[in-house]
Amino acid sequence: MKSEKIIFIPKGSTKSIIAYLQNKGYGVSTLDIYILRMIGKPQSGWIEIEAKNLNKASFLHAIAKSKAAMVTVTLIPGETNYFFLRQIAKIFEFKNIALLESLYHKYAPYDDGVILADSYNLPYHANEEFIIKSLIQQSLEKHKQLAIDMLGQYDEISWFQYVAKASIIQKEAANVSEMPLVSSVIDNRIVKNMPLQMDGSLNYGKYSHIRITPERIRNDMTEFNTYKYSGIPKNPCGSVSIDAIRAAIYPERTNYLYFVRNKDGTHDFSETYKEHLKNINRVKN
Repeated sequence: MKSEKIIFIPKGSTKSIIAYLQNKGYGVSTLDIYILRMIGKPQSGWIEIEAKNLNKASFLHAIAKSKAAMVTVTLIPGETNYFFLRQIAKIFEFKNIALLESLYHKYAPYDDGVILADSYNLPYHANEEFIIKSLIQQSLEKHKQLAIDMLGQYDEISWFQYVAKASIIQKEAANVSEMPLVSSVIDNRIVKNMPLQMDGSLNYGKYSHIRITPERIRNDMTEFNTYKYSGIPKNPCGSVSIDAIRAAIYPERTNYLYFVRNKDGTHDFSETYKEHLKNINRVKN
């Protein structure tokens, strides 16, 4: 029988695992339940099969005794897909970055923000398509569940507008407690038809770690330039945590319109431009 090199075995009884494999097209039957019970209970999780073509006995032995070599990959909140794909390439020793990028765009509905900031355990010997598809599918399932938990339903377009807002919050807030405050500033500025004017939105893609300069603000013509264009960009500018999404959906109720980083590394929030200028001067002095 034929088998993929890497297969996933869910937790459950031997009977349920055989049913799962049958649904996936593997040539196993209810008789194999009894054979497996003699060999040993199937492993759960990712299983690495040494050969693609093997007999039934070898396949059953493999799912009972084999385990894939795993590696943990962590996407840091606020990091962009551009750098995360390069991190994956380094860890798994993939040589073709362009292939990873094309696979990402094949399976992901947005250029960034689809893969949630989190740690993922992945089989080390899997190929590029398996890794990218797995990361995106896991994240999209999580996005859907988060939307249902927080909003009662999942609509991809409206949900990813929250994710786009969350991606700015993620880059701007100094800590989790500030996130609902930054979220309120975004909403308050939109209500007053003020541009967001947030540097974090310009730290998209390959610009993730580059300091935003006046020249960059003048010359960047993308939707992420919130100095030039009003409202929230349609696309996320980086990865987000669940805390940032929650803040995007549930902002603090304030009248804040401005904030500036203080000497402690957190932010001073203000309602008026006059107060904002005082906060700026306090940082400079």
